[in-house]
Amino acid sequence: MDIFSLFTLCGGLAFFLYGMTTMSKSLEKMAGGRLERLLKRMTSNPMKGLLLGAGITIAVQSSSAVTVMLVGLVNSGVMELGQTIGVIMGSNVGTTLTAWI
Repeated sequence: MDIFSLFTLCGGLAFFLYGMTTMSKSLEKMAGGRLERLLKRMTSNPMKGLLLGAGITIAVQSSSAVTVMLVGLVNSGVMELGQTIGVIMGSNVGTTLTAWI
């Protein structure tokens, strides 16, 4: 590993963290109470969260994108960590279902 690879790694990490911060701030401004109430209702039960995560992953075709969105929602305070666990598990199920289809 040379010095250029190290700088590339640090630069990529910096862009990723900047993007996460920007997304979290924007979600916090845009979301308001309506989105928070909707997500709370849709993830009130772990089984509902699992189905929601599977459905979103099938639609988006990427469990990584769903996980990054969830991290942004938790970071902005729109969702709680406990709500996202079922959605992340559903995201993994959705990836498997997508592969079967």
